[in-house]
Amino acid sequence: MCKMSEIEKDKRPLCVIRAGRKVEDAVTWLSACPSVYIVADRNTAPFAERVERVLEPFSNCRGTMLIDATEQNKTITTVLGICGWLMDKLADRKAMLFAIGGGITTDMAGFAASIYKRGIRFAYMPTTFLAQVDAAIGGKNGVNLDDFKNILGVIRQPEFTFECSEVLATLPYRDFISGAAELVKTFIIDNTSENYGKAVSILASIRKSNDHQAAMLSHMAELQDLVNAAALVKAGVVERDEFENGERRKLNLGHTFAHAIEWEARKRGDDITHGEAVAMGMILAARLSEGLYGNKGLENSLSEDFQAAGLPAKCPYSLEDLSSAMYNDKKAEGSLVHFVLISSIGDVRVEDLTVNQMLGYMKQ
Repeated sequence: MCKMSEIEKDKRPLCVIRAGRKVEDAVTWLSACPSVYIVADRNTAPFAERVERVLEPFSNCRGTMLIDATEQNKTITTVLGICGWLMDKLADRKAMLFAIGGGITTDMAGFAASIYKRGIRFAYMPTTFLAQVDAAIGGKNGVNLDDFKNILGVIRQPEFTFECSEVLATLPYRDFISGAAELVKTFIIDNTSENYGKAVSILASIRKSNDHQAAMLSHMAELQDLVNAAALVKAGVVERDEFENGERRKLNLGHTFAHAIEWEARKRGDDITHGEAVAMGMILAARLSEGLYGNKGLENSLSEDFQAAGLPAKCPYSLEDLSSAMYNDKKAEGSLVHFVLISSIGDVRVEDLTVNQMLGYMKQ
């Protein structure tokens, strides 16, 4: 067990990012809490049971609420349900809400903890690759409204995020590769340690294996190193720009397109995960970058890397299909949308464009 990093403000730690091997290691930071309330994705119930069991000697665990962590349930109604459960359990201002699950679970639990009794303590144990790399770090806690992603929410840091390597070994390959998109995204933004190439190489090795699960296990130590590196990158960005006034917008690479892709997929009833949409969105961002910066070949180069790594590269929808959703994206300001573009690997920039300008540059 170790402390990987901290997100600080005015030399005061806002969130500590910790790493450990076993689920039970979480007790190190939960045992001193006066009361612990667990909110867990129903699919992670066995992990929640193990945390409850290891807390038994401390007599501070007040129970577990299991939720269906789906995009359809990622709403203010579910958040209010968590608040109601906390009230029924007599949770006070000193309570700790501990979320176990992927990004949907941590988003909703963090939102509920931020508004219940004007804010109680909360912490996360992310159980998906995507959440460990991205969703559970940074303090963004949001829910969907009328099929639009994360329109309602707050920015408030968890007390700690516990990165547990054990849980990654349980992931289905599709969930794993969905999270890998956010890993690759992070290293396109910051490639200081040349982790982009390392990530693509390891992911390609896993994709080529006849047994993805066994390949994931054989590369687990290297993957955990990359997860830790990505967490450090994001923690550094969030520390410098917690409320997304500048640099933090770079972390949205691929997401303006991705949210439009997800919106279109829901409208049509298509099955596309968030990570898959982010991967497609980064390729579209590369095409827009070529149109604006003239760095020809970037889209093809990234597409080849993504396909080798097992990431989807081709968006099934037209730009016209996606454009209407962009006006409602939470990153839009008036008629302008914040697009994160790629000058080169390790160098991304935010450009404010209208949707019509975006279409023009991408059709050149």
